[in-house]
Amino acid sequence: PAWLADVAGGRLSRVPGGAARADSVAAALAALVPACDVVLVHDAARPFVSVETIDAVIAAAAAGEAAIAAVPVGDTLKRADDTDGAVAQTVTRDHLWRAQTPQGFPRALLERAYAERRGSATDDAELVERLGVSVRLVPDQTTNIKVTTPGDFVLAEALAAR
Repeated sequence: PAWLADVAGGRLSRVPGGAARADSVAAALAALVPACDVVLVHDAARPFVSVETIDAVIAAAAAGEAAIAAVPVGDTLKRADDTDGAVAQTVTRDHLWRAQTPQGFPRALLERAYAERRGSATDDAELVERLGVSVRLVPDQTTNIKVTTPGDFVLAEALAAR
């Protein structure tokens, strides 16, 4: 919308998205100006990301690392049986994190990950991991929720009101 261009002072441009997330990110990568050497990918469905998280992900990417915002898993995890939905196993949550966005990368690294991508991936970090590159976890806040279900909207309204 025009108001968004006015707010950004001409620093934003619209790029048509694709059928899948990876298609949209690939189109955005192709549209970047040559001077851009750090890329952040962020879900619009996560409106409550903090400036501190954004800055930390940018700092890691500017230092040459792939980095993602993430939160340690606090819930007990259960693996379900495929046939009847019963609990097949309790999974230890040690060393498990919930990946969030933003996800930041040196531009050349993300472009290489997209050039070599095979099959689907649930996020951009997975494509980078497939290259054998380590991805740093940047501790994030649990308030950086993804708003995708009706229940999420209730939480989002409460967060927005504070």
